[in-house]
Formats: sequence, C-alpha cells, structure tokens
Amino acid sequence: MKKIVLTSLFTMTYLLSWSQSCTPGVNFIDSTYGIWPDTTQNLPPALPNVAYSTDINFKVPATVTAEVDPSGQFVGSVIQQFTITGVQGLPPGFDYVCNVSNCNYLGGANGCANLFGTTDSVAVFPVTVDITATVLVVLLPGLPPTPITQPVSFDGYKIVVGSGGQIEQIIHPMSLEPNPASTAIEVGGLLNGSLSTLTLRDLTGKIIEVVQTTAASASFDLSKLCNGTYLIELSTLFGTQQQKFVKL
Repeated sequence: MKKIVLTSLFTMTYLLSWSQSCTPGVNFIDSTYGIWPDTTQNLPPALPNVAYSTDINFKVPATVTAEVDPSGQFVGSVIQQFTITGVQGLPPGFDYVCNVSNCNYLGGANGCANLFGTTDSVAVFPVTVDITATVLVVLLPGLPPTPITQPVSFDGYKIVVGSGGQIEQIIHPMSLEPNPASTAIEVGGLLNGSLSTLTLRDLTGKIIEVVQTTAASASFDLSKLCNGTYLIELSTLFGTQQQKFVKL
C-alpha cells in the first residue's frame, strides 16, 4: 500500500514510565487511506533520558485501488486484513504498542500505534514501519477468492534524539567537492564522532543512496548516475540541511 495524499498528525506526551494506549484519530474516519504523520511532517524529536511517546495513525482501504496498486493487477480485490508486523530502527529502549493487542485490523479500519520509551543514545534513527496485508484475489472465474499476503514497508521516517538545544559545538554548513562532479563527490563539514545520515536524492525526492557515518566526511560514487541536478540531505542531532550539486 502506498502513501498518497497524506495528512499529518502526531501527539507527543512525556510519560512517567511506560506506554500509553492510543485512540485512532477521529479526524481520519472519513479518509480513504493513509498514514499520519507522513514523512514530510515526520516523527517528533526525542530527548536523551526523557520518556517519549507519540502516536502513528493509519487506515487501509477496504478494496485495492489504482493508487495502492499502480500495476492494476489487484484493483477491486477485497483487503481482508492488515497487520503491523514491526517497527524497525527504533532507538534502544524504545518499543511500540497498537490499540489492539495483535496489531491486526480489517480492511477499511482505522488503527494507531504508540511509540514509547527512554534512551540515552544521541543520534538520528531511521524508522521503518512493516505491514503485511492479506488481499482476497479471484484467480479463476467461478472459484472462491484466494487470500494472498503482501509485505509492505513504509520508510523515510526518523526519530532524532538530540541534546535539548544545548550548543555543543559550532556547526558549519556541509560542503560538496567538487561541484559540478563527474565520478564522485565528497561531503565535508560533518560532525566528527557524531552520527550523520546522508541521503542522496533526485529532484523528485526519490532516494538513490543513504550513507551513515561518524567521520568528518563521506563520499558518493556518481559513476552510475545520469547527468543532471541532485540533492544531498544531511541529518544530524542538530537538524537537517540540503545542498544541490550537478552531475556531469
């Protein structure tokens, strides 16, 4: 299932200890499908050694649509159920709980999951939500529908565990050398000893490559890229910045 026309929603509450049960957002009962927040809004940041809690809301359509399945192979088929099978990449000490015990929902249902925990790890944590959907497909006319399972992963999320605004060092803008570039480009100005996540994208936002490093610089091999303009996004515990470069 594909995230299309997503609206953003998150609720952040600092807890004394454990998770809180979530309630599916009433604002999205009439929505066709989607996940809230989307990756543009993303998940709220966390503080080290402070209890964290935020909700993800989701809804899957009752039947497969063209937006969900652009190939058209299963359009119109009934979505029997979907299950949240995991949330990967959470900071150490974090976990999740759904508003139903088995994280299993009927097609067309609204659901939510609460992400919670406490960590002392200061870094940027890329988060992926894994879902398995069961679709009822008529393989041959006259035969009853056959349940077919399809795993789906929603990536592009992140939880930034930062330092609460404390200025630990002077941050310089990242540098791209050379620019324009033909075979490789080096990204400088990173925080030596602190985790940096570098994302290479085209101008449509499509992710081409992701590099994580604790060094002061990193490089990308451009030999297989078509000529054109690209973006490199740098994410650290202090925030995110982007720069364009030209591949010749």
